[in-house]
Amino acid sequence: MRRRPMHMSDEALDALGPALVELRAELKIPLAFPKRVLKAADKAVAETQLHHEDATHLPFFTIDPSTSKDLDQAMHLERRAGGGFRVYYAIADVAAFVRSGSPLDAEAHDRIETLYFPDLKVPLHPPVLSEDAVSLLPGKPRPALLWQHDLDAAGNVTESSVSRAMVCSRAKLSYQYVQQAIDNGTAEESLTLLREIGELLEAVEIKRGGISVNLPDQEVTFQDGAFRLSYVTMLPVEGWNEQISLMTGMAAAQIMIDSGTGILRTQKKQSDQVVGRLHEIAKCLGIDWDLGVPYATLVRTLDPTKHKHMAFLTEATTAMPRAEYTVFRDHQTPEHTKHETIAAPYAHCTAPLRRLVDRYTGELCVAACADKPPPKWVLDALHCLPCDMARAKGGVADRQTVDLAEAMALRHREGEVFDAAVIDTDAERNDPHSGKVYLADPAVLAKITSTNGEKLRLGARVRARLKRADPSSDDDKVLFNVP
Repeated sequence: MRRRPMHMSDEALDALGPALVELRAELKIPLAFPKRVLKAADKAVAETQLHHEDATHLPFFTIDPSTSKDLDQAMHLERRAGGGFRVYYAIADVAAFVRSGSPLDAEAHDRIETLYFPDLKVPLHPPVLSEDAVSLLPGKPRPALLWQHDLDAAGNVTESSVSRAMVCSRAKLSYQYVQQAIDNGTAEESLTLLREIGELLEAVEIKRGGISVNLPDQEVTFQDGAFRLSYVTMLPVEGWNEQISLMTGMAAAQIMIDSGTGILRTQKKQSDQVVGRLHEIAKCLGIDWDLGVPYATLVRTLDPTKHKHMAFLTEATTAMPRAEYTVFRDHQTPEHTKHETIAAPYAHCTAPLRRLVDRYTGELCVAACADKPPPKWVLDALHCLPCDMARAKGGVADRQTVDLAEAMALRHREGEVFDAAVIDTDAERNDPHSGKVYLADPAVLAKITSTNGEKLRLGARVRARLKRADPSSDDDKVLFNVP
């Protein structure tokens, strides 16, 4: 599932900058790398000997936000002579430079993941690696874990494998550029194939019961001395690009299951109680959902640009069971291997520059495809990885950044009344007078309490009065009430 960033204009960043600095201090985010780690990174770049196969003849390209320098993935897509498609998917080979037990490895286990704030990025690895020697930048041969996926004409994967290879990206493309080139018919074949293959993979996802909930991103601007919050719709190319990553994650999971050792990203099914509650929310919001229609089918009929649909999708996403990392060895395959939202076994393996665990899954898959045992350093760390990943601060940082931006956008507007929809109540916790509301303009999700004695009703349209908008509050930074 893709990470939903928050976009901010330069003016908004200038106004919010001091609050973001304070937030990072509260979360104890390490902004600078220790000198020993920087020296280890320089040494790794200078001394690492690469013995990868040569695949630099393949014309790879990357698709990322225009400002990104830590490029994990590059791809090349082509038609197969006998029909169907071949997808080459190169993943940055972090393990070629980051050795187990080294200062680089220890620092990565402390940081866990790259953290993204609106004004800056806190990388998992030193920039000399993440934005240079390991990054799949254009025009520079780079070591990679090179996946090869063969697909039939309907988009079904028939074979997948991965091995080490040197690759060379030809172009660093942005989502906006690729979408425009595809839409106006000027895209090269490999880009047009991204749409064709991506749409086929989306159809395969529907058949297996997978769910892609593409909620808009929040955008923050600052105009005339005031913050503005709005939603930005995801481009189709972002979904097609994500399908290539999901395909690779599913292939990695199956390779590890077949080899008997691995770490999966698993998620259980929604309980009947949760599904029943979602039916109730849909009914209250005026969304038709017949009892015989699966949740995955309903989601695909909804339009996030419609306020009621956005409210439902937001609440439904938060109601999904939490995904976990599941480790297994010696063919002791766990009883539950699926990620229910994806509707297949799945593993994180495509972002090793940004997420610790991906370095390990990549190594397991390379060893399995070469019919070799997993490296000892991977096995030694395997059972600790779920606990390591649980210490990651990305989710907390994202939530608190959103809370901060919403509070800043509504600051000095206490007492104003807004149109809102109730998308959650605390009735199950014996508090039917509190819950959450969704505001379309400004784009805000926040807590609300009823002060008039009436219970909150799911899906109800209410006039929500802003009681508090305080970026410095230790409690709910934004709080509404129903007068």
